[in-house]
Amino acid sequence: QVQLVESGGGLVQAGGSLRLSCASSASISSDNTMGWYRQAPGKQRELVALLPLGGTTNYADSVKGRFAISRDNDKNTVYLQMNSLKPEDTAVYYCYLGYIKGLRWTDYWGPGTQVTVSS
Repeated sequence: QVQLVESGGGLVQAGGSLRLSCASSASISSDNTMGWYRQAPGKQRELVALLPLGGTTNYADSVKGRFAISRDNDKNTVYLQMNSLKPEDTAVYYCYLGYIKGLRWTDYWGPGTQVTVSS
């Protein structure tokens, strides 16, 4: 069973920066996608950024130009650099890993890390 462990959340003032990290317990050699979603209170979980192995990034419009996703495949780790944070970025951020296991695309989620941006 793959486990994802997030770190780096916390409280920051508007305009500040945070860097989230997520390490996978398993090394996935096949095609896979790692990324981040977030869920604010009373709202549905939404995409923040995705980065497929060997692919191009995909960002939510609301974070383009402010957030940057990257990955270190040797460390099975994905990062999210968040700059110019706004109060509306406040949410629980979830790490995501998806890959083909057997014949099925399988999703894995981290437990989430809280990001709070004060105004």
